[in-house]
This record gives sequence, structure tokens and C-alpha cells, in this order.
Amino acid sequence: MDFFNYIKAVGTGPKGNRNLCEIEMIDAMEQMLEQKVHPEQTAAFLLGWRLQEETNEEMCGALKSFDKYIKKKNIPNSIELGNPYDGKRKRPYLFPLIAKELKKFDLNIVVSGDLIQPAKDGITTKETCLNLDLEDNVYFFDRADYFKELSDLTQTRQRLGLRTGFNTIEKLLNPGNSRFAMTGAFHKPYVKKYLDLFGSHYDRLVIVKGEEGTCEFFGKSKYWIKENDEIKEVEINPADFGIEYKEIWEKMSIDEMKEVIANPSDELQKLVKLNAALVLFASKRANSLQEGYELLTK
Repeated sequence: MDFFNYIKAVGTGPKGNRNLCEIEMIDAMEQMLEQKVHPEQTAAFLLGWRLQEETNEEMCGALKSFDKYIKKKNIPNSIELGNPYDGKRKRPYLFPLIAKELKKFDLNIVVSGDLIQPAKDGITTKETCLNLDLEDNVYFFDRADYFKELSDLTQTRQRLGLRTGFNTIEKLLNPGNSRFAMTGAFHKPYVKKYLDLFGSHYDRLVIVKGEEGTCEFFGKSKYWIKENDEIKEVEINPADFGIEYKEIWEKMSIDEMKEVIANPSDELQKLVKLNAALVLFASKRANSLQEGYELLTK
């Protein structure tokens, strides 16, 4: 179909807008990913689609179109940690330290990254993986290699400067064919959306109210999991485990992150263990957060 019809569907206004069916969304995505349309048209569609509010059917169509392009590699005994592509500003990534805690459980971590995407200007997963010495159970997938078509839209997205539907669906593309996954959610309505979109892709998917959209928590938080067709919400309070981590940055630099990871404080190490405990639960190595923490601290 002429791409203008897709722009018209999402960008005409309340009286003229309509949702795309799955087949239409697959076609629209392929035209954008293969750059068969001008960058201005891609930006116009992404903006209209975001303002109209994306439906699950449209998101599923987008994900199905991605399957045509993604190059996957099997990483056994792995869990995917789905972090946002717009980076992290106020606190360090914990996954380099979490990986160290998980080595004795024969558990690998899969993370993916790319150049910075809108709308937050933080340290990316890619910068973290390229600048830190990682444990050998961390597998980093560079999107420029495993999904070049989406990576090549970075400049267009940066010029638009706003969050789009890509921000929602790009965090859990499972390049390592992991059986388990965790990701973060800013707002509770996204919990059900993530579970509906990605839940069937994994043996277990845990959604965390994490720091800056990641699946890492530093203070009071909660996680969600779908069991027997019901979404279960569980509170997390590090203080219940005797953990009081207070450090926060206005805008952390990569050098500051390197220093924190190389020389973690005692409180940060305890917080890392608690985060690792949730990873053990998500990967079915523990029956609860409490049990996972006990396994890591005994």
C-alpha cells in the first residue's frame, strides 16, 4: 500500500484516524525498515502513531515484521535483561555486578544496545558494555549487527527527538533466544501490555518498576508476573533486607560509572545481591525473591 495511507490513518485527527490491522502494520514497518520511504515520512508516521496510542494488534504486527530481519544466536542458560535504549542518567547499571553474582548458578545474561535513542540522554547499555570489563557470562548484542535495519533509523528518531512506539517494543527482541526475561515499566498500564506482547515468548517474564525504565531497582519497588492468567503484583523494599542505598547523581558520567562498578560500596553490593535474587526468581532458580537472596548471602 502507498505509505501515505498509513500516515493518513494515524495523523488525520480524531475524526479521520483509524488503527491499522496487523497486515498493514507489517507492511508499514517493512517500508520504514527498508527505507523505501523518506525519513520525513517515517518520522510523521511514528509521531502520529504515538499520539494516537498504539494498539496491541499494531504492536504485534510490528514485532512480526522484525522477525524477518533479526539475526539471533543461541545463548544457553540465559536470561534477557531488557533495558531502554535512551540510557540511564542518575545511577549506574547493575548488570555487570549482577552477572558476577550469577556465575555460580551457571546463568548467562543477555543485554542489547545501540546508539542513544530519544528521549532521555543517558548512558546507554552499549556504552556500558564497551567501556567496562564484563564477566564472561554477559553476552552483549549490538543492534547495529543483529538488527541493522532498526539501528539505521537512529538518525531519524534522534531528529524527531520524541519517544515513539519503537521505545515500547525494542527492549525485548530476544536476540539470544533466552528462555527467561526481565524488563522495566514506567507506568502500570504498560505492565499488561508487555505481558500480552512478550509473555508467550518466554518461559517466564518479570516486569519490574525499575530505575529509569530498566529492570534494576534501588529503593522501594514492585514486580509483576503473570500466573494462571492473572497478573500478580509483589512489593519490593530493600529496607526489609537491611539495605539503605542512597547515592544518586544528577547526570552520571561513564567514568563515574566505571569507578562505582570497580569499587562498589558495601550497601551497593547488598543491593546488587537483592537485584540478582530477582533474576534468580525470574529464571526459575529460586521460588521467591527472599529465597534467591538467601541463596546469594548464605
